[in-house]
Amino acid sequence: MAAPQEIVFASSDPKVSRAVSRQLDQGTLRKLAPKIYSTNLADAPEAIVQRNLFLILGHLYPKALLSHRSAMEFQPTATGQLFLTYTYTRKILLPGITLRFLEGPPPAEGDRIFSGQLHVSQRERAFLENLQTSRKHGPDSKTLSFPELEERLEQIIRVNGEEALNAMRDRAQVLSVKLGMKKEFSMLNKLCSALLSTHPAKMLTSPVAAARAMGSPYDPARIELFASLFQTLQKSEFKYHPEPNTSTRAFRNFAFFESYFSNYIEGTVFELPEAREIVASQRPLTARNEDSHDILGTYQLVSSPEEMQLLPETANDLLDILKRRHKILLSARKEQLPGQFKTQNNFAGQTAFVDRYLVRGTLIKAFDYYRVLVHPFARAAYLMFVISEVHPFQDGNGRIARVMMNAELVHGNQAKIIIPTVYRDDYLGTLRQLTRRKDPISYLRMLARAHAFSATIAGEDEQVMERQLERSNAFMEHTEGILQDISD
Repeated sequence: MAAPQEIVFASSDPKVSRAVSRQLDQGTLRKLAPKIYSTNLADAPEAIVQRNLFLILGHLYPKALLSHRSAMEFQPTATGQLFLTYTYTRKILLPGITLRFLEGPPPAEGDRIFSGQLHVSQRERAFLENLQTSRKHGPDSKTLSFPELEERLEQIIRVNGEEALNAMRDRAQVLSVKLGMKKEFSMLNKLCSALLSTHPAKMLTSPVAAARAMGSPYDPARIELFASLFQTLQKSEFKYHPEPNTSTRAFRNFAFFESYFSNYIEGTVFELPEAREIVASQRPLTARNEDSHDILGTYQLVSSPEEMQLLPETANDLLDILKRRHKILLSARKEQLPGQFKTQNNFAGQTAFVDRYLVRGTLIKAFDYYRVLVHPFARAAYLMFVISEVHPFQDGNGRIARVMMNAELVHGNQAKIIIPTVYRDDYLGTLRQLTRRKDPISYLRMLARAHAFSATIAGEDEQVMERQLERSNAFMEHTEGILQDISD
């Protein structure tokens, strides 16, 4: 048997009216508001109205139009306001919600039916409505703020390109004539022109929109994620692990294993003797030229104390250092455009990295947080995640991210970090967790453990260093063992 309908409406039909009265007398129905009843006797009236709101509007106010900010948000404001265009101006109170009816033009061609006879403003109309003058501000205002509108316009460009914004503007112009909103269209036109850099950008108030107009559009969701990591880094204390491999020979010994593991984790797999022969001879294996060059490129970077002392002082320095190091790293893979930012978007499973058109601006914006950080580990952890998350290149992003991380540590006279094969799942898993759940704690805990472990790997003799790594299970596959902390 079907469950009883939660909302019951008053009716001019005597039969229905008598049935409602009978149920009220029997206590199986209760009144929520004028003409609105419910068979739900347990839940709060506010909750019942909230989940049936659009059903109620579509039944009681045929041809009403969900408009202004409500046509963009599809929910009441923080103070419970919902805005509609109708045949009169009136305020009607429902449990938990205030309906704000504004007299205005009826639904036009293109305005969609939403629920029952309730319509909703099409996007172009909603933008025009939100550019009307409002005497109130914040959640009591019928309009969104200018920064919110600018960011919605910028999102159109970010997702679908400038052509989509121009097409929307053209439709809005036609609609503005029919609705008598030429003044509002004039403002919309100026905002669009500013975003497209055909009008002065100084009128824009949203940082996202202003960055677009200045030619450095960025991914706001990623910047929010980086801010979350930055805030955790700023309020945390991290241990210092001084560099144990201070001699040139010991530094290069560590750099060999650093190169080996950094490539292994990305699927460039060599037996240890093969990798040792490539680095010692500085010649690639004939059968694996490109893979060999990946090892050599990584080693060339991480074995140079001078290179690993170099840090970006400005956002443009960051872009230049990234491109130059990437060019060295993937010098043999011309199809991967060494030294150039990606020309195609890249993915890892269901994770889409930063859009290729937003790479430059996102890195520039992310630099603002980087330059505030002081502790070498904090700077290293932040920059490594930023590069991994932006994925600015076609290939080699993980390796270049770890190079940038360790440069921060070398500059701070701290031990570098290696991610052994056996620790691969911990490393990649916490990166994913930070991306998807905004959980910096697991990521930082993982990296701090890797740092403490790496600080124990030292030696003038490469064989001694290798034995240390073997005793720690470092060379095992991640399915075969766990990382053991050891020290001589």
